[in-house]
Amino acid sequence: MPSSLQYRGVFEELLQGWDGEEAVIRYDAESGAWIFVCIHSTALGAAGGGTRMRVYPTPADGLADAMRLSAAMTRKMAVAGMPRGGGKGVIAVPELPDGEARRRLLLRYGRLASSLGGTYHTAGDMNITPADLDVVAETCEWVFGTTAHGGDSGRGTARAVLHGIRASVEHVFGAPDFEDRTVLVQGVGAVGRDLARQLADAGARVLVADLDEVQAARVAAEIGGTTVAARDVLTTECDVYAPCAVGGTLSAETIPLLRCRIVAGSANNQLVEPEDADRLHARGILYAPDYVINAGGVLQLLGLESLGWDEDELERNLALVGDTLTGLYRDADASGITPAVAADRLAAARVAEALAPS
Repeated sequence: MPSSLQYRGVFEELLQGWDGEEAVIRYDAESGAWIFVCIHSTALGAAGGGTRMRVYPTPADGLADAMRLSAAMTRKMAVAGMPRGGGKGVIAVPELPDGEARRRLLLRYGRLASSLGGTYHTAGDMNITPADLDVVAETCEWVFGTTAHGGDSGRGTARAVLHGIRASVEHVFGAPDFEDRTVLVQGVGAVGRDLARQLADAGARVLVADLDEVQAARVAAEIGGTTVAARDVLTTECDVYAPCAVGGTLSAETIPLLRCRIVAGSANNQLVEPEDADRLHARGILYAPDYVINAGGVLQLLGLESLGWDEDELERNLALVGDTLTGLYRDADASGITPAVAADRLAAARVAEALAPS
């Protein structure tokens, strides 16, 4: 059975290089899972961020993922103007559980999240469904996105990404129209599927790619799109590449392969390292910072469940994602920096303002 001593050195090394506030690490003996809750910042309010369940190569990869994602949530909340900080929960499992074993693990996770006393508010992420969140909510009161509140936040994410792509297209091509524009949606799960449909409805030519070829074919047939083999995604010519699956697809190795003018999608942590934003810029590819364009899920959950918005107010705020990107593109061009740097500066300024003595 793994012990904390086995991983202590690598955990300590990761944490020493992290600028967050608090990390909770627990080994769950019954399931063999490692549970990580990382609270990056509470400067703007209680830390908010989804929980993901995933099989990682090592537990350290799960902790590193939680740390990166929690920092991205801080920036996402700040740029979106939400009264929350950034956090993330990761359940690193040896294999994805089901049935009663899954339920017991989620109940224990809920107790751990609850023990933080409301400094961390969670929702869904990879491999966590609204029904799973119902289970977590049995032992934790700070849960968003349960079935009682309409469940999955994917619709808000997809809608915000649509607005963001429209703003990006206007910045590059001079008009926000989708006619004669080709968008390649990589990953057609809940968010990618909705995004593909909305793009098709808006007049775009939509290319669809997914590791699940049956799912890709099904979505393409529904929207009148065309499938692209997963292995050909990076080298397929298009106007917009919209990564909507796992992150880490844009790197020094893959960016030279791209044949697009814009990268704008819902995936978290799309860049392998910050320098990849410079590599995209050097190739003349406009990059929509992921934590800006994919903020729609946060807006939906907090807006409808905490801030008292109705659907009209939600839509107005989702549309503002496009306006925010337009402003970031303008600032980046004026300052000679990338949109990623412009977004980071905006997020940092809002956090610093909250921390400044009154």
